[in-house]
Amino acid sequence: MSTSVGIERIVAYPCTLALDMATLARARQHDPDHPVKELLVDARSVNPLWEDPVTMAVNAAMLLLTDEDRREIEMIIVGTESSPDFGKPISTYVQRWCEIQPNCRNYETKHACYGGTAALMTAAHWIASGVRPGKKALVITCDQSRAHPGKPWEYVLGAGATAMIVSDQPDVLELDLTRHGYWTTEVADTFRPTPAVEEGNVQFSLYAYLDALEGAYAHFQSQAGDPDFDSSFVKHLYHVPFGGMTFQAHRTLLRRSQKMGARAVREHFDRKSRPALRYTTQLGGTYTSALYLALMGLLDGCDDLAAGDRISMFSYGSGSCAEFFAPRIGPRAKEIVAAADLQTLIDQREWISVDEYDRLEHTRGALKSESNFSLDFTELGDVYERLYAGRGRLVLRGVSTWRREYELS
Repeated sequence: MSTSVGIERIVAYPCTLALDMATLARARQHDPDHPVKELLVDARSVNPLWEDPVTMAVNAAMLLLTDEDRREIEMIIVGTESSPDFGKPISTYVQRWCEIQPNCRNYETKHACYGGTAALMTAAHWIASGVRPGKKALVITCDQSRAHPGKPWEYVLGAGATAMIVSDQPDVLELDLTRHGYWTTEVADTFRPTPAVEEGNVQFSLYAYLDALEGAYAHFQSQAGDPDFDSSFVKHLYHVPFGGMTFQAHRTLLRRSQKMGARAVREHFDRKSRPALRYTTQLGGTYTSALYLALMGLLDGCDDLAAGDRISMFSYGSGSCAEFFAPRIGPRAKEIVAAADLQTLIDQREWISVDEYDRLEHTRGALKSESNFSLDFTELGDVYERLYAGRGRLVLRGVSTWRREYELS
């Protein structure tokens, strides 16, 4: 049995288009301070029509993989709730377009926003089993929102992907597989009943999240000897449906162990958790990727975090399942995440207007159930030429008798 397992390397793909949330709020005749100051979302990522969850997964992995990885990977898992097919997993496209050797398992994990953590834990336990010494797993998280024009939750939508190498060399994050708290119950807080629909109850979803948090943390306490919430963890990460939700989560757990006034709770959150929102505030809701973008934000945003420090991580997926775990920061974590240079990729996105965003989402929704269509790469002017042409990014060319056709730009 391997005693050391976790994330060896991690990168993120933030998509290529962006929409400002204050601008969207004004266009919808809402208070522009609401998304920015209350929800803690400044902007969201948007995909052009020639990008989908398949291209996001592949384009994230392309930023990560070396030739050695391609030879050593024997498991590919994609955590997503946005797959374009109910049978064929995104992982098959990843294996093909990333040219990973064929002797590998591949599949998707689906449980709303928890799917990425389910993928990570499955891969980690496979590595820890020692059945294939020295081999690696590729774990990808990728999602994009459905369209919700004018709805109150429109400001917490987004898109994005992460890719991770999981191995017995946990340079970024070392998992402690012996102490995990998990909690589940069947609820209908949010769900996607058809390829074009994303439905749910916002208030019910928030309460379901907090119930799952307390349930998973209580289970973790029973496994870990009732650790002190404050002193046992240097920092705290939470699933980020939107930044403001992580404050509510932190306050919920903090008040279980300490009596604090509102100001002290806010200061504690700002010190121990808010730095993790560095990237999520710029990408919006990224579903399965949210917790791992928060990890990257924490590593890039905290000077008081060192190798060996134990942090807490909470993952939640509607429906529902939650997990609370306490990994340690790896010896090269800050170096590896800095090299991923996520902020530069975010800054390279093309800002679009609300009208452009509305047209994109309307067209994307209309194409969801079409068996044949081709895409026009000039629809956004010269965006394709400037951000895709010659860069080797995977793009969707169209659909022919239901078969999705991709090519490298």
